[in-house]
Amino acid sequence: MKKTLVIIAHPNLERSVVNKAWLEKLKSHPEQYTIHDLYEVYPDKNIDVEAEQKLVEDHDHIVFQFPLFWFSSPPLLKKWQDLVLTYGWAYGSSGNALINKSFSLAVAVGIWKEDYQPTGRYLHTIEEVLRPFEMTVNYIKSRYLKPFFLFGTEPNAAMKELSKQEIEQSAEDYHQHLQSLISI
Repeated sequence: MKKTLVIIAHPNLERSVVNKAWLEKLKSHPEQYTIHDLYEVYPDKNIDVEAEQKLVEDHDHIVFQFPLFWFSSPPLLKKWQDLVLTYGWAYGSSGNALINKSFSLAVAVGIWKEDYQPTGRYLHTIEEVLRPFEMTVNYIKSRYLKPFFLFGTEPNAAMKELSKQEIEQSAEDYHQHLQSLISI
């Protein structure tokens, strides 16, 4: 069984609470996960496309883990998608490198889930906000699996704050979520 590739895209992981807790949980299972921190590997933002493609080819399951930035991913993950998912490799008449791969998201969302409802503050669900990821995965003929979300990660979000215990539980829930995806 191949490991799951977890591509971390957090521009300031050291200051993170949630993404760092998730990462530490996954690191405790090195036999299951390959951790790939884009901001650590590419501090100059110059992505090695061939190396990234090889890394993806070596895994069956790929997870993009990131904090929600302006209703999307941090910029380096978008750049990664733009550069790595090339014509002839990821899509097009001969682009079949990602067929039978599965992709998922793990997203730390600053605001609470109630705000991501048709009647909430943002008028859309989080799934609708992140639909471009699902569309991309479908376009490259891969499988889009159920994402993992933790809401309320922004300190003092709506005067509520996640406790240390809730964050630790989210790390365990995230690990269990990934385990359930692998069996699909």
